[in-house]
Amino acid sequence: QVQLVESGGGLVQPGGSLRLSCAASGNFFSISTMGWYRQAPGKQRELVAGITPGGSTNYADSVKGRFTISRDNAKNTVYLQMNSLKPEDTAVYYCNARNAPPITAATTLYNYWGQGTQVTVSS
Repeated sequence: QVQLVESGGGLVQPGGSLRLSCAASGNFFSISTMGWYRQAPGKQRELVAGITPGGSTNYADSVKGRFTISRDNAKNTVYLQMNSLKPEDTAVYYCNARNAPPITAATTLYNYWGQGTQVTVSS
């Protein structure tokens, strides 16, 4: 059974830092594109950062220069280092795993989600 388990959320003051972790079970991790998404109250879920199996990364404009995504394939874990946190970063953060390119007609698609971890930035 595939599981993604996030940890590391909490309450932090503006300007502070948090490091989120997502531990994955199963044998799909090293071949998956991993991502961190977030959803604030009343808003749609949005992509925060993604990382391919080869280590290429992409970020939402709102977090560029402040957040860093990384992965450790030996530990089946993806991380999100969040620095210079702002109140608008407050949200539930979700870990995601999905197929990495190339995707063909023969690919069995998957799209796994964790249960989410709350991040609150407030003084």
